[in-house]
Amino acid sequence: MKIEQLKQEWFGNVKGDILSGIVVALALIPEAIAFSIIAGVDPMVGLYASFCIAIVIAFVGGRPGMISAATGAMALLMVNLVAEHGLQYLLAATILTGIIQVVFGVCKLAKAMKFVPHSVMIGFVNALAILIFAAQLEHFVGETWIMYALVGLTLAIIYLFPRFTKAIPSTLVAIVVVTAIVIFGNVDIRTVGDMGALTQQLPVFLIPSIPLTLETLMIIFPYSLALAIVGLLESLLTANIVDDMTDTESDKNRESRGQGIANIVTGFFGGMAGCAMIGQSGINVKSGGRGRLSTFVAGAFLMFLIVVLGDLVVQIPMAALAGVMVMVSISTFDWSSVRNIFKVPRTDAFVMVATVIIVVVTNNLALGVFAGVILSAIFFVAKISKVTVTDSLDKAGNKRIYHVVGQLFFASVSDLPKRFNYEDAVESVEIDLLNAHLWDDSAIAALDKIESKFKDANIRVMYTGLNKESMQLKNKIHGISSEY
Repeated sequence: MKIEQLKQEWFGNVKGDILSGIVVALALIPEAIAFSIIAGVDPMVGLYASFCIAIVIAFVGGRPGMISAATGAMALLMVNLVAEHGLQYLLAATILTGIIQVVFGVCKLAKAMKFVPHSVMIGFVNALAILIFAAQLEHFVGETWIMYALVGLTLAIIYLFPRFTKAIPSTLVAIVVVTAIVIFGNVDIRTVGDMGALTQQLPVFLIPSIPLTLETLMIIFPYSLALAIVGLLESLLTANIVDDMTDTESDKNRESRGQGIANIVTGFFGGMAGCAMIGQSGINVKSGGRGRLSTFVAGAFLMFLIVVLGDLVVQIPMAALAGVMVMVSISTFDWSSVRNIFKVPRTDAFVMVATVIIVVVTNNLALGVFAGVILSAIFFVAKISKVTVTDSLDKAGNKRIYHVVGQLFFASVSDLPKRFNYEDAVESVEIDLLNAHLWDDSAIAALDKIESKFKDANIRVMYTGLNKESMQLKNKIHGISSEY
């Protein structure tokens, strides 16, 4: 990487990156604690993970300004492993997850992201917005009108403050103002401290205390593979979204390797596996963060808050943080997709809605994206599997000419032989494939069947217009058996 580019990524937006990083750090605390609870581990495991991953990814990641930490999607995959084998196996699985992700990055598997259609991307974003919003609803359970009033105040500050000045992120102002009201007004409302106890100490290096045996590997490998795939999927999709938000490009293969390195380091420092976070990345970008410094500040300030200002952090009301996340969900949701749902092709709309529903119902981002990709592939195959066959008679040569137009492959050739007249009173037929392409052995088999039927009727078959690639495929499978 060039020195100029490195300087720009780290110090090209110092003020914006520092302020946005502080905002993100505040938003990371309740999320990390909540995800730790989901996984069934101590809250500090999630906080250590968020600290380590953010710090490491700032240096080795491929998408400047993107926030990576402990996430809910990853936490859900850890539940059974923690319940059955304990924390030490989780730490080992986290390290193995990182190793697998590094291998994926070295093998440049990030290029597979090009197979994720735009409709799936929109569904992914909208589903995340809904999940972010839904996750805040539990903070309102058992609360009084004060909770709603403070959340409303938070939203109002975030929305209105930028109209006066953009020098300070409105989210940071909202958190400080609402926290001050709660502390000095002695308001009885749920705070960060109610979510879990915080240990005011830095993480320490440790090697997971597990037997280094093949049996151990067989236990953790399935979990690590799932974590690696889900983590990279969410990270690369988030990277694409941040690319669009900032109108910049990023190195996806480097991001894959960086995510792996970050998880390896995290596992050795007592943290759980993590990946990129669309919500916090959105907060970062919308608060003015663009460079690597914002990610570094988010991780560093998170640990500063826990170790040095822990007594103050636990007094931050959940109303303020919930308000921030509600605004993030509102701004993350692609509202234009709702307005255009009847304008886009029905198949694209169906894929988008299906992706949203599957993600929201299962709370599994990977499952929704995989389903969306598969549905898109099915619809695509259906669209290109239409083949037309027209014919004309050459009376002078007593020959019937068939013009085949379309892509010939397994999904389009099942009925192809039925479109030819094998009882025709001609001496020969010419099958014009100028506007067709042979893609697989199913296409070759269909032509062989057609040719065989004509030969049984003593009608000679000739092919014309066969392109080079199609001819090579036919030769490779069984050699040329007809005239061209």
